[in-house]
Amino acid sequence: MAFLTLEITILSAENLCVNKKPVKKNSFVVVKVDPSNFKSTRAESEGGCSPSWNQKLVMAMPMEARFITLQVLSKVGSAKRVIGSVNVPVSDFFGSHNTAEDYARLLSYRLKNEKCDKTGVINVSIKVSDEGRHLNKLRPCSPSSNPVVGLAVGEKKGYDGGVVMGIPVWCASRA
Repeated sequence: MAFLTLEITILSAENLCVNKKPVKKNSFVVVKVDPSNFKSTRAESEGGCSPSWNQKLVMAMPMEARFITLQVLSKVGSAKRVIGSVNVPVSDFFGSHNTAEDYARLLSYRLKNEKCDKTGVINVSIKVSDEGRHLNKLRPCSPSSNPVVGLAVGEKKGYDGGVVMGIPVWCASRA
């Protein structure tokens, strides 16, 4: 399985609130690539509803991943309360339209809770590090190219013309 190495810098958040009340302190961020691969920032005790972490997390992400999850929480005693979360599409920081190597993408996302209430904004920087540099040369396959990573697609008899989901197949440039 191929992996990308991500440098995710959790910069800050704005207007964090729970039940429409501003968060007072002890907020932190958990970044999840999958349920068993996650890292968190330190708790910010002084920022209130607009904390600033400026903390870099380095993580491995499988090439098959479609998104990473950013979840903002607050510590209240020994309990942890979810403020809000967002799923960041991998295409926002890696893909055919983002071909510059070692380029940090500055991104801001609206946070929402389980009820889809707006609970703030999170600001991050995401960069594919040097270890993943050769993977930035991936491009969509043409019918004449040789796929390196792909998905086998079967043929079903009696196809009724329903909805079909396409999954891009990516090829590495071969020099």
